[in-house]
Amino acid sequence: MSKKSIRYATSFLLTALFMYLAFRGIDRDALWNSLRGVHWGWMVLLFLGSIVSHLARAWRWQYLLYPIKPTVSLRNSFSAVMIGYMVNNFLPRVGEFVRPYTIGNLENISKSASLGTVVIERIIDMITFLSILLIVFFLYTDSFAQLFPGFESLKIFFLLGAILLTGIFILLFFKADLFFSLLRKLLVIVPRKLRNKVESKFDSFVSGFGIANHPGKFAMIALSSYVVWGLYIVMMYLPFFSFDAMVAHRLDFGAATFLMVVSGVAFAFPTSGGFGTYHSFTSFTLTQLFHIDPVTALSYSILTHEVGFFSTTSIGMYFFIKDHVRVSDVVAGEQQ
Repeated sequence: MSKKSIRYATSFLLTALFMYLAFRGIDRDALWNSLRGVHWGWMVLLFLGSIVSHLARAWRWQYLLYPIKPTVSLRNSFSAVMIGYMVNNFLPRVGEFVRPYTIGNLENISKSASLGTVVIERIIDMITFLSILLIVFFLYTDSFAQLFPGFESLKIFFLLGAILLTGIFILLFFKADLFFSLLRKLLVIVPRKLRNKVESKFDSFVSGFGIANHPGKFAMIALSSYVVWGLYIVMMYLPFFSFDAMVAHRLDFGAATFLMVVSGVAFAFPTSGGFGTYHSFTSFTLTQLFHIDPVTALSYSILTHEVGFFSTTSIGMYFFIKDHVRVSDVVAGEQQ
């Protein structure tokens, strides 16, 4: 069996497993009634919020692409982001490689350098995500102590961890040249026949991290990063008002923030579009930590996931057709 077949089989099995866990023991009639009783106006706001969050991500990407081409349009960066998300909904992780191909074609820039910006974007996201996670743990230690005895004793470490991550991010950002000079030395292990080609690709890839040479852009990148994740929190918060049972519990932005963190973990699994993992993780968190009944919790996870899935798929497909993206670009991304 090929590596590709193993990867797809693993994705399918994980999806099936977590879907089973999410729907296990749920009364189907009660679930249907819960979905029918939703206040759909809040879901419309969720759909619009989803689009705005993707626009914010495209806006931040413009800053990361600045060293490669200072005039990348928001329209084209948004197109590439949405196409990448659309591909990810069906081929886990492949969308991250399709994005550079798309923006490369639209803006006539190096695809290897564009890939470098996607990598640094993921580094920024990881550090921002972990910082938010530690801050949530620090602010809501008492709530987590109900599930994990002894959690309160770690409170100060969560705060220190968030501060440390921020410091590491700043150091790595401004010391990118040192980091890549060390990586370049490791290229000696590459066979001679491939070394010239690899070094050429490496140089293009490193140029994607050129934003480190433009410290004036750092503040906007940091601001836009927190805007992106702040919008994700809002998107978890708005649907609370779609369910009368959840309104009664008066869940706040703290609950929405933790759900955003949980959803981030769920989407980190190699499943297509977070199917199964998102439903299972979100439902479990709502029932165990916030005492929402299982039917309402699952209804929330279904609707929030499907609104996000529909928005990225429909808009991504529109740009895929509008910008004449080739299937060969998707294939090339999958090979990467």
